[in-house]
Amino acid sequence: MRKIFVEVYAHFSKEGEITPISFVWLDGKTYEIDKIIEKRNAASLKAGGQGIRYKILVRSKILYLFCDENRWFVEFIHY
Repeated sequence: MRKIFVEVYAHFSKEGEITPISFVWLDGKTYEIDKIIEKRNAASLKAGGQGIRYKILVRSKILYLFCDENRWFVEFIHY
């Protein structure tokens, strides 16, 4: 699996917390994040890299959104 880098729109609190709100997919469509299920420091076991991992819900699909050295990428979860 390769990293799919995306543009992310996020809220930055005065305490320094980053909350992603939406991201722009490869086709140019913007997808709203319906829910952040989990946030933690983690490695991407499929695509490589390490950073803040957000487990998110987007249109009934669960994805991993990573912030790795100020770059964002998406990883799908397959069941």
